[in-house]
Amino acid sequence: MNFVEQQIFRGKRVFLTGHTGFKGSWMALWLHQLGAEVTGYALQPPSNPSHFEAADVQSSLAHHHLADIRDADRINAAMKLADPDIVIHLAAQSVVRTGYAIPRETFDVNVMGTIGVLDAIRALDKPCAALMITSDKCYENVEQVWGYREHDALGEHDPYGGSKGAAEIAIRTYRHSFFPVDRIARHGVRLASARAGNVIGGGDWTKDALIVDVVAALSQDQPIHLRSPHALRPWQHVLQCLSGYLTIAARLLGDDAADYCSAWNIGPLPGNELPVQQVVEHFIRCWGDGQCVDASDPNQLPEANILRLCIDKAIWKLGWRPRWSVYETLEKTVDWYRAYLADPDSIRDVSLGQIRHYEQALAGDHQTLQAAQRS
Repeated sequence: MNFVEQQIFRGKRVFLTGHTGFKGSWMALWLHQLGAEVTGYALQPPSNPSHFEAADVQSSLAHHHLADIRDADRINAAMKLADPDIVIHLAAQSVVRTGYAIPRETFDVNVMGTIGVLDAIRALDKPCAALMITSDKCYENVEQVWGYREHDALGEHDPYGGSKGAAEIAIRTYRHSFFPVDRIARHGVRLASARAGNVIGGGDWTKDALIVDVVAALSQDQPIHLRSPHALRPWQHVLQCLSGYLTIAARLLGDDAADYCSAWNIGPLPGNELPVQQVVEHFIRCWGDGQCVDASDPNQLPEANILRLCIDKAIWKLGWRPRWSVYETLEKTVDWYRAYLADPDSIRDVSLGQIRHYEQALAGDHQTLQAAQRS
């Protein structure tokens, strides 16, 4: 999302699912700062504490609906009331390990819930941009060392990843069946999906998430137990991820929207895929003290050991690129949690401050581009 694209959201009506969650609450704050009128639709915050409550995100909303995305009557009514220009679907069962415990519900929420949102868009019968968020876990992971591209095979070996692959198939089916790209002038719906994962940052209290476990241990002067110390993941800050989502949404509002109605990988630049242990060790250095221990168990639930995303398509077709390295990401995350532990009442200002810092990076890129064009 460049400086110009940020202006696109001013005055736009946005229907945002999952706004009480980690990524959703940051997205709601940022959209509000960009001048959008945000309607949120989600269940109660999934954790206590939560970023949604700590940053008083509800005060930034035009409407706040607490309901299930699988409730057709509720979501249809809420979306009709919002009359959105943009729909961003983030609501999900988002934890790999939880997927093993409740596989049927995981598929129900992540696949049928996504279809419920798509059907609500159909019921609107009006032009809008629609961005469906899935996950980098949607790919059939064959433990390859190069990054997955958007056309690679879908489907995973665990219920969570499988549900996200199935959601991508449902999105693609709806685009072909009900919102074909070559008939946008008739139906007006510009539909795309985005795949990202291993998003970290302040305000994440998701069960079994790495940074959550790290902060909990450090704040209690306990050693950090690493379940998968050698697992390689593409780490990125939540704001970096959201900037990619917003870039796609902005392009879907343009005259050439048909060029962007497809799937997109949003991830870090190569070199930011680090093993879990290295991430935790840098987090500890930023924190100032602490220790980690290998607590891997050969009998634990299986997860992928290697996962990389290729983001060439986003870089070359969207003009989007990551701004913060994994090390800057970890430093910003430590700053946020340190601020929360020192003064929870400061968190809305802290969160808005980090949004401004990321926007400054975007503005800097815009100024550099202008200077290059003048020379």
